[in-house]
Amino acid sequence: MLSDCKSHGSIWACAILAIGFSIGVTSCSNGSSGSPTALIAGTVEGGLNPIIRASVSLYQAGTQGYGIGATLLGRATTNSHGNFSIIYSPPAKPALLYLVAVGGNEGLGNNPATGLIGIAGMSNALPHSIMINELTTVAAEWALAQFTDWTGQIIGTSPGNIIGLRNAVLLQQTNLVDITTGLPSSFWPTATQCTGTVPPSNCAGLERLNALADILAACVDSSGPSSSACSTLLGNTDNGGTTLQASHTLATNPTLDAKTLYTLAQQGEPFSPVPAQAPNAWFIALKYVGNGHEFDGPGNMAFDQNGNIWSTNNYLFNSDPAIPTCGGKEVIELTPVGEDALGAPYSGGGVDGAGFGIAIDPNHNVWVSNFGFSGKGCANPPPGNSLSEFDATGSALSPSRGFTAGTFDAPQGIAIDPRGDVWVANFRGDSITEYLNGDPAAALHFSNLGLNLPFDLAIDASGNLWISNTGNNTIVELDANGSVHAGSPFSGGGLSHPLGIAIDELGNVWIANSTGDSVTMLHSTGAPATGSPYTGGGIRFPWGIAVDGNTNVWVANFTGIHGRLSELCGAVTYNCPIGFETGQPITPPTGYASSLLMRNTGIAIDASGDVWVANNWKPFPVQTNPGGDSLVEFIGLAGPVQMPMLGPVRKP
Repeated sequence: MLSDCKSHGSIWACAILAIGFSIGVTSCSNGSSGSPTALIAGTVEGGLNPIIRASVSLYQAGTQGYGIGATLLGRATTNSHGNFSIIYSPPAKPALLYLVAVGGNEGLGNNPATGLIGIAGMSNALPHSIMINELTTVAAEWALAQFTDWTGQIIGTSPGNIIGLRNAVLLQQTNLVDITTGLPSSFWPTATQCTGTVPPSNCAGLERLNALADILAACVDSSGPSSSACSTLLGNTDNGGTTLQASHTLATNPTLDAKTLYTLAQQGEPFSPVPAQAPNAWFIALKYVGNGHEFDGPGNMAFDQNGNIWSTNNYLFNSDPAIPTCGGKEVIELTPVGEDALGAPYSGGGVDGAGFGIAIDPNHNVWVSNFGFSGKGCANPPPGNSLSEFDATGSALSPSRGFTAGTFDAPQGIAIDPRGDVWVANFRGDSITEYLNGDPAAALHFSNLGLNLPFDLAIDASGNLWISNTGNNTIVELDANGSVHAGSPFSGGGLSHPLGIAIDELGNVWIANSTGDSVTMLHSTGAPATGSPYTGGGIRFPWGIAVDGNTNVWVANFTGIHGRLSELCGAVTYNCPIGFETGQPITPPTGYASSLLMRNTGIAIDASGDVWVANNWKPFPVQTNPGGDSLVEFIGLAGPVQMPMLGPVRKP
């Protein structure tokens, strides 16, 4: 099976097929019809106690749309030890299988409010036994939030996003929970480490995982829907059904009455440690540091077709912020579970002090703009005049000084259109460089366009280029030939030192106003939207901006010690909470605040619906080496996005 994974870029797409392969799958023939059969077995627990007489259903996930099309393969009832086994006909081709347990008696009589789920894995590589409990439920509902229906029970993906679903499964089984034991995965720090004097960063995520499991366990361990615990959980998630439905509602609406629900995690349930106080929202975030000595000022990110994330790095790594550092000379690639890809990080190709510009072309090559970042006191600051290119394996395609054709001058944002044309904003040069079909020999340089410190750019469905001008508070629009559109540059709508720019599926242009603590929306005509600029939701010194597959808008904030992620209702309001309008903040006034966050610049959304942000600078930056140390992933919060992104955002 893994012999088919011939290219470096496909290794993680294939790795999910091998989950549990070493422990095998049981299959046999029924002897009469010759039809193959297979056996899956496991245990259902609530609060670490067996649940007897629970109904367990085995499903095959659908592939014809999000949250639809699951196929029932078999059912069983748990015995007095909570054990079950199901004989079923396996799918003809590898498919995702999962188990749902409802009802049963955990000790206080039958509880119809009990609903739990466990993701078994791919049908050709299943473990002999699987645990289903509150932890497996939280892991599944949060990681697969965008692939699950409102009941929390039906899982499905679109035909074009199998990789997004598989990566979500890989994440929950590798980084969240051990599917065979039902305990937290080895990714997390230990409970002892988390109760120590200086807890590791990812203790925050472990505590939330445990607290959410405790919230479900309080209801599962009760006498039923009318109990105090179930009434609190189901009532505060606007869901009168089961703990499974409630968990999905909470995963997709994490701000629902967090303080009240937190009380359920303090009722002596078994999973610990938990947060010392109620969070402002029930998201789960993970921090990734790569190999621990590579990230120093990650600026921006891009996803390849397999869901691997590529990141720029402003500075040359040094753990001591007081020692002057020069420009970063590596490009970093992480797998969908946050580990260094094979051979990463990559050097060469002229990479030197890369900033905000990174994008992936239709041939899966990675392009990086070398802005010329370095710390104060660097003896040999980078020239800031080139572009670097790598293939999907991390091999440099550009020369040792990078590509310089096209008059680069402190290049920042990069956008690549479906034709493969590479467009770059020259921040100091007040100009745009284009490589036709990604060919440096076909470089074009456009100036006298009304640009003033152009920072970022984005491409709409018509191939038009939209550019943010930090220096004069405007947005310039060019056609595919580099000609200025009528009416451009556009102003108004609260534009204030604009930085990041993104375009939704309707052609609306969203801009982060770095000095306005706000976001501007321009219609495709360049006219400001009613109500623009939009504020609130924790927006403070916004830098990067992204639109998800549901058209909602996400903002990375370069604020100080209180790092936060912000979300606004997008142009398609039916994907927002009921009654919300375009531009209205979905996140609370403090945003999705997290101790994992530093000063954030880049933001990107993957095909699993995870939101990634770059910890670019430390909260209290020392200018000799101010660089941050990691990427942070918020699990399952956003509508999935097509990878790589060529032109405007699309839902796969």
